[in-house]
Amino acid sequence: MFEKLIAFFSNPSTYEKPMPKADRDNVIGVLMVQTAKADRAYFFEETETIHRVLSERHNIGPIDAAKMCATCERLEEVMPDTVELAAILREAVGTDELEDALRALWRIAFAYGIERDEQDAFLHKVEAMLGVTPERAKALHDEVISTKLDLVKIHS
Repeated sequence: MFEKLIAFFSNPSTYEKPMPKADRDNVIGVLMVQTAKADRAYFFEETETIHRVLSERHNIGPIDAAKMCATCERLEEVMPDTVELAAILREAVGTDELEDALRALWRIAFAYGIERDEQDAFLHKVEAMLGVTPERAKALHDEVISTKLDLVKIHS
């Protein structure tokens, strides 16, 4: 740690924090960021949903979720392409956690209440790379829509 402080104070403009490794949690976070950006936009509602999902998945508070999201955003810029991310995730988690991750991705896609074609196509590509059947993928998609609609009814 002392070396990091010396490096920072020696030349703060060139100091770079080391990137975290591509573990399953970071890969899911990066895929959430990629889902949000699939339509070439990154809206506040999507970021807010990513924070909420990270908070729920990891049982962390909003500040830690925002920090984790920022890390995933940084990683998204330098990590391997989606095919490699899917391979890391497929190897790291079982079927139940994989489906939970896909539900999280669909929550990001529906963050601002509109299903965008680009995000839809991106998620179908991810589902295929993860080995999820089209029937199961449709069920997960519909489950998230149903939950989203139930939340809208509760708040109305």
